[in-house]
Amino acid sequence: MKLVIISGLSGSGKSIALDTLEDCGYYCIDNLPVALLQDFIDHVMLEDRETYKKTAIGIDARNQTEYLADFPEKLKFIRSKGIECEVVYMQAEENIILKRYSETRRRHPLTTASRPLREALEIEQQVLRPVAAHADIIVDTSFTHYHQLRDLLKNRLGEKGKGNLSILFQSFGFKYGIPLDADFVFDARSLPNPYWAPELRGFNGKDQAVIDFLENEVIVKEFLQDIGQFIERWAPRFESDNRSYLTIAIGCTGGQHRSVFLVEALSQYFKSKIPNVIVRHRELR
Repeated sequence: MKLVIISGLSGSGKSIALDTLEDCGYYCIDNLPVALLQDFIDHVMLEDRETYKKTAIGIDARNQTEYLADFPEKLKFIRSKGIECEVVYMQAEENIILKRYSETRRRHPLTTASRPLREALEIEQQVLRPVAAHADIIVDTSFTHYHQLRDLLKNRLGEKGKGNLSILFQSFGFKYGIPLDADFVFDARSLPNPYWAPELRGFNGKDQAVIDFLENEVIVKEFLQDIGQFIERWAPRFESDNRSYLTIAIGCTGGQHRSVFLVEALSQYFKSKIPNVIVRHRELR
């Protein structure tokens, strides 16, 4: 049996996540109180294993704070029952969430007549810390649109054999901010930049002209080799520590040329070594 718990900040995409999992065959329940989680496992999931063999539950800040504080114990209980449980925590930058609420004109669940939205967001982050601290996957949706988020969740939560590590290689531009969900961040801004070659400026790191340019630079080869050796050495340590997911982010100035090339090259190399390799180019549209 498999249980996915979706939590995170309001406005970060939790509803999209649950809808995506429902499309993937999960039985989905939104906003289940943490206080009822143990009873749900005992008296619903375990008594009807066929119906609830793949279940997703949404847990948010509308729970009382003391119940959310008990989340780590509830998680231990779930796993003690032999249920494969993964916790997905979703977040986004504060200014992005504020913009989303402004555009949709929806009310944040923690706002009141005397509590503005920004203050509600701060409280929400505090009360959800016990959940965030035990997340198997942290998804930052600040720069992710609807279809990208759906594809990302489908890839990351797809069925895979026990003990297999899933690695997400992500390119990004430093000028737009560092990904908050990255486990390791590598800075490629010291490498030769195709942007300054006028004939290459309109291309990106997936185009052959840019690939040829970067493959001819010795320092690029050395950089690529060093990152590859680092991942080969340390990825098995994460897997042996029961980590299921690892996010490697590589950034350049604009996220168009060097970082895209490096992510493509690394993903191709590791696809022959690791069963679950995912690629995301944050700044490419």
